[in-house]
Amino acid sequence: MSIDASTADLLVGLIGSGIGPSLSPALHMREARELDLRYRYVRLDLDVLKVPPEAIGDLVEQARAAGYRGLNVTHPCKQLVIPHLDALDPAAEAIGAVNTVVFDDSDRRGGAIGYNTDWTGFRDGLLDGLPDARLGRVVLIGAGGAGAAAGHALLSIDAGTVDVLDVDAARAVRLAAALTDRFGPGRATGGGTNDLVARLEAADGLVHATPMGMSEHPGLPVPPTLLRPELWVAEIVYRPLDTELLRAARAAGCATLDGGRMAVHQAAESFRLFTGLHADVDRMRQHLTELVRSEPGGGAGRVA
Repeated sequence: MSIDASTADLLVGLIGSGIGPSLSPALHMREARELDLRYRYVRLDLDVLKVPPEAIGDLVEQARAAGYRGLNVTHPCKQLVIPHLDALDPAAEAIGAVNTVVFDDSDRRGGAIGYNTDWTGFRDGLLDGLPDARLGRVVLIGAGGAGAAAGHALLSIDAGTVDVLDVDAARAVRLAAALTDRFGPGRATGGGTNDLVARLEAADGLVHATPMGMSEHPGLPVPPTLLRPELWVAEIVYRPLDTELLRAARAAGCATLDGGRMAVHQAAESFRLFTGLHADVDRMRQHLTELVRSEPGGGAGRVA
């Protein structure tokens, strides 16, 4: 198992399992071309390399030795990578997940620094796409990595209370406790999805942060009868951009936010960390839309 360097001025990669369909390489490299930057973005797929997720430490060290500027990290390595880094950005440390690693020997914290751009991606996507959304009480479905990032983002922009719900109620309670420790008493609650009806009745908004809605996981996380015009609905899934949940929400008169905004904003922030340059978010969003719609089935593949 080895990683080759590149003739590009700036070399970055994506580490994860089953990342062949990922749109990140195309999204990053097209923006780099727009900025006249010699930039190469490669996939380091655990399945192709035939190594387990626990090999993440070896891959990080090989990438550093090969002259990579940084790495994006996706499932199932966002937590596993942490012990192999020299330092963490405070938000990544608080969330307990890293999706971006930057190699910078000049950084006083050490050479491999971990960041989480999922939370800033959700925050900026929400502020961009639903700037007038009421944030008094928000229901968050899904207590995994995406849910943890969304919960952190919501409370960082002064949501009053986030009600975390998950089919695994204990996981939701743990995330709510972590958010409460970080943001203060009364800011988060946790429970099972059996609490959905009561929680949504009192909510201003709904954030969906599970894989449901992708082609491999069809269905609705919320009965359409619970959707009402006063409720805004935000989606994490971006393949497809127009999920069954978003269609049901629009039919009910809800303001909606597709997962593409989070995907683009998190990619733009990773791009900035890698290059020091600010990506054109509107241009990247248009490119993402083109990429998703050009896929077989209109982008109904997995998220990576």
